[in-house]
Amino acid sequence: MAHKNMVVEKTVNYIEAHLDEEISLDKIAKDLNYSKFYLARVFVKETGKTIYKYVQGRRLTLAARELVETQKPIVEIAYGAQYQSQQAFTAAFHQLYFCTPQKFRNNGVFYPRQSRIHMRMGYGSHTNCRLGGKIAA
Repeated sequence: MAHKNMVVEKTVNYIEAHLDEEISLDKIAKDLNYSKFYLARVFVKETGKTIYKYVQGRRLTLAARELVETQKPIVEIAYGAQYQSQQAFTAAFHQLYFCTPQKFRNNGVFYPRQSRIHMRMGYGSHTNCRLGGKIAA
């Protein structure tokens, strides 16, 4: 169990360090020295989502922060999030945030939809830890 958490943690660290670059399952697996099939299977099992969905969610969350905190043109934010067009970015953003990037910017309130995954040794990501009678998220 702890080994799988370590694999996920290494993968998340790699993704976080390369979010502004072109990243693929093949590249991650090669750079971390794992089989892409093993890496994909362990990541889904431990986190409940695919590596692709995690990367997409993280990029869109960082883009959402930029929308609120900067005046960068939306197309520039879209390219920075590794989208080939503003239209593709808008469609993906709408799917995650349920509004357009422009509307999100106009609302002026940032909230993350995909936070960084942190694995705790000894606990899977689907395990709730009971502390003092309350469930810790």
